Amino acid sequence: MCEHEQKHCPRCNAHFECKVGSILLCQCTTVTLSQDERDFIATQYADCLCAACLKDMKSSYHQQQMQHKLHNISPLLFPKK
Repeated sequence: MCEHEQKHCPRCNAHFECKVGSILLCQCTTVTLSQDERDFIATQYADCLCAACLKDMKSSYHQQQMQHKLHNISPLLFPKK
């Protein structure tokens, strides 16, 4: 049986156990991420994050997407006079 890796989250420094050898038991599987959300996180962090930070980053991704959409439609809502 493989040993699990003890890690510290690079975002919040929380201690957690990475179970890459038993991925279905790993704490990260409690957070469902789309490929776009994974790509967003990967642009900022190269290593595993704790589940709490994964949830926060997922939320940050959606906030950023909403801001982008609002920015794109703002000329329609507030046309220049």
